[in-house]
Amino acid sequence: TMPACCSWKDVLQYETNKVTQIQSVNYGTIKWLLHMIVFSYVCFALWSDRLYQRKEPVISSVHTKVKGIAEVKEEITENGVRKAVWSIFDTADYTFPLQGNSFFVMTNFLKTQGQVQGLCPEYPTRRTLCSNDRNCKKGGMDPQSKGVQTGRCVQYKGNQKTCEVSAWCPVEAVEEAPRPALLNSAENFTVLIKNNIHFPGHNYTTRNIYPGLNTTCTFHKTRDPQCPIFRLGDIFRETGDNFSDVAVQGGIMGIEIYWDCTLDSWFHRCRPKYSFRRLDDKTNKAAPYPGYNFRHAKYYKESNIEKRTLIKVFGIRFDILVFGTGGKFDIIQLIVYIGSTLSYFGLATVFIDFLINTYSTECCGKCVHPYCKRCRVNEYYYKKKCETIVEPKATLKYVSFVDEPYIRMVDRQLLGKSLQNIKGKEVPRPPKDFTDLSKLHLSLYEPPPTPDQLLEMQPLNEEVISRSSDSRSRDSPSWCQCGNCLPSQLPIQTSRCLEELCCRKKPGACITTSDLFQKLVLSRHNLQFLLLYQEPLLALDPESTNSQLRHCAYRCYTTWRFGSQDMADFAILPSCCRWRIRTEFPTSKGQYSGFKSPY
Repeated sequence: TMPACCSWKDVLQYETNKVTQIQSVNYGTIKWLLHMIVFSYVCFALWSDRLYQRKEPVISSVHTKVKGIAEVKEEITENGVRKAVWSIFDTADYTFPLQGNSFFVMTNFLKTQGQVQGLCPEYPTRRTLCSNDRNCKKGGMDPQSKGVQTGRCVQYKGNQKTCEVSAWCPVEAVEEAPRPALLNSAENFTVLIKNNIHFPGHNYTTRNIYPGLNTTCTFHKTRDPQCPIFRLGDIFRETGDNFSDVAVQGGIMGIEIYWDCTLDSWFHRCRPKYSFRRLDDKTNKAAPYPGYNFRHAKYYKESNIEKRTLIKVFGIRFDILVFGTGGKFDIIQLIVYIGSTLSYFGLATVFIDFLINTYSTECCGKCVHPYCKRCRVNEYYYKKKCETIVEPKATLKYVSFVDEPYIRMVDRQLLGKSLQNIKGKEVPRPPKDFTDLSKLHLSLYEPPPTPDQLLEMQPLNEEVISRSSDSRSRDSPSWCQCGNCLPSQLPIQTSRCLEELCCRKKPGACITTSDLFQKLVLSRHNLQFLLLYQEPLLALDPESTNSQLRHCAYRCYTTWRFGSQDMADFAILPSCCRWRIRTEFPTSKGQYSGFKSPY
């Protein structure tokens, strides 16, 4: 068979929380105010972010076309004479194909013309200058070198000597890029961007060029934000940069196309939004390799000799970045969102519980500020809402003295000390609940008690204490304060310490002498009624009757004096009460087991 904790009866059951309702205008107002704030936020986020949609990322392809003509003035050397030459650059001259969604526009360049393969001196730098052949290493190669060293130190120009290399000669000179840029007019070039997108999950395809588009338009952020034709100078103006400054050494510019598409039939909208971002490090002017450049060569033959023109190209690379999502209504997404936001309404409960729990009993009792009234109200709510319990263990005991308004908790082993002298921790007495007393007809055959008999024993005045002290039994132990306690008969020292407990902390009358003790604890009729109330068919045979009545009397006393069942399980009966009950309901052998911890 399955264990009790795993039985089908335990599985097929429903559990729910018990709720404490606090009738408070202040806390009720706070609750509804927080609920309205949460509800407003949930609705706003649901509509503004379209969280009721199923979204998927965009898949796109990009194609570009750059147009523009530039007139460039170049200085060339012919027969030792430098002269200016004007050249026309069209799309084929200043654009270069790149991989991916990128294109490049040349804005500046340096030329090294008439290069042939041979031996020639390196361009003089700190690394290539030499004074003799020992400074040059034959076969030496360097990433910054233009060729392979021959091991000779030759004259470059005048008194300057550099290492000879096998390379394309003459080697490229280290020069600054022309300023202003040779193709400064590229600012007026335009680029047409064709962007096709697809959302496979929604089976939707569109592009950024719509039927009837005016091909003479130019993009403007406010006047024409949907135009796919962009002027290069306007792109840099949008990022706060100057095209002429960037054109000297080049740079990298990002063109961002963001698609935020709503594909629902009742509110269809799918238009691109263009933005621009400078991608290279424009702030670090002292960077070792600023801008963007590369080299390429144009090869030709002259008199059957292969020659080339080396061109160091400076320009701007444009990276087109396409991203976005397409969303469409989905009932599952809506249900998931609503379910995830229901927990937000619990913030009101957490906040109000925090207000109720933040009080101090000591401050509430001594404070006279108007706020202290609210503090005492919170303390009342806290006691109604929370129940404090301690960990059940064998060392835990509770004792109650009739002349003290609280209960003492002892949580340690008693090593040679009587329980009467242990101070312990003061625990508030559980609130009395008299509703069940009317259901138990304790006086079914007995006359109702008089008002004086219903009063619980209280500390007596000095005169009564004096009379009671004189009447104490001379045989009572030293720790007894009522005169009716007896020494423990248990052999073990620790067990004897548990029985060394009186009903009073100070000298006075014994609780066993009160009429209330007689009716609640010792009344045979009432005890039999309680036993039969729990077990109507209980057989009260002569042999076990006293044992059952005695243990029922123990329970009646602990319930009366300790209230809470959690405390009653660990309650220690005073010696006077225990022996009074044993005298009324004795065992045949005269032996008793004493206190046993339930854990």
